[in-house]
Amino acid sequence: MKKSMIAAALLAACQSTPQEPLRATAALQPTKGSKAFGEATFEETDGKVRVSVFAQGLVPGREHGFHIHEAGDCSSGDGMSAKGHFNPQGKPHGHPTSAERHAGDLPMLRADASGNASIAADLDVITVGPGPNSIVGRGLIVHVQPDDYKTQPTGNAGARSACAVIRRS
Repeated sequence: MKKSMIAAALLAACQSTPQEPLRATAALQPTKGSKAFGEATFEETDGKVRVSVFAQGLVPGREHGFHIHEAGDCSSGDGMSAKGHFNPQGKPHGHPTSAERHAGDLPMLRADASGNASIAADLDVITVGPGPNSIVGRGLIVHVQPDDYKTQPTGNAGARSACAVIRRS
């Protein structure tokens, strides 16, 4: 009888212990001819992923499109090896607060007068854990131009100024 009570107590303790969030990081590196770089972290808790980004070397005073891309490949030098936007649900490109958007559509980075930008946003379409919406192994791209959130399928955000591979941490 004592063993079953101990087992029940241990089981209850395990169920009430908060779980560590799933985490991933991405080290943004400049594409050829760019000076943009930075760091992104992703933490998944309670069905949402908190993305936190700090980037430097951006065009001062400009907004920059920011997206998760299909392939975790920055080998081409221009970021094009990361392919198109991550879009496992086959949705149109759109604003990150819209229900109709690519999973990879993120809020824009707004560079200050020194070319630095940071954001922290909670997203509900992507995951760090396994599954079709997992961002682990995907590309992360900072674009030169702002995203118009309308032009299909890219948002007309222009060339790619920084690229990273999202890795589980």
